[in-house]
Amino acid sequence: MTEMELKSLIRDIPDFPKPGILFRDITPLLASPDGLRAVNDAFVERVKDLGITKIAAVEARGFLFATPLAMQLDIGLVPVRKPGKLPHETLSFDYELEYGTDTLEIHADAIGEGDKVLIIDDLLATGGTVGACVELIKKAGGEVTACAFVIELAFLGGAAKLGDVPIISLVTYE
Repeated sequence: MTEMELKSLIRDIPDFPKPGILFRDITPLLASPDGLRAVNDAFVERVKDLGITKIAAVEARGFLFATPLAMQLDIGLVPVRKPGKLPHETLSFDYELEYGTDTLEIHADAIGEGDKVLIIDDLLATGGTVGACVELIKKAGGEVTACAFVIELAFLGGAAKLGDVPIISLVTYE
């Protein structure tokens, strides 16, 4: 499926969640078995030779794309969650938001020294959350091999916050 065909499965919702925002809604993509298959196949094709040993999935929509990919690649999945959601000992990373701070956590034993990790989420916007994921993976002893997204809002400059980490985006809005 081409980028244009994938874009046709992404609905634009103006003024959501507030006036002036154009929300990119992946619900139609999720409802399309062909679309989901195309996304997974595209991710497999782009990451299969990177030597990744784990996929870190960003809560919550990242879980939707990471799970089938991890199964197809026969590697483990690490959920990246908000505080208080994981039942075992955790590692955490605090990061700055436009108005305040937030925290992400993983289980302390989820990533081992030398693990090559792919971070996956549905959307790259300003890069704050995924940048925090990169730092959390490093804190755990892993190496971030790449970050993968269904959608990249390139005009928001999120890729710049990820330094030299390779970015894989299936659909880009300039």
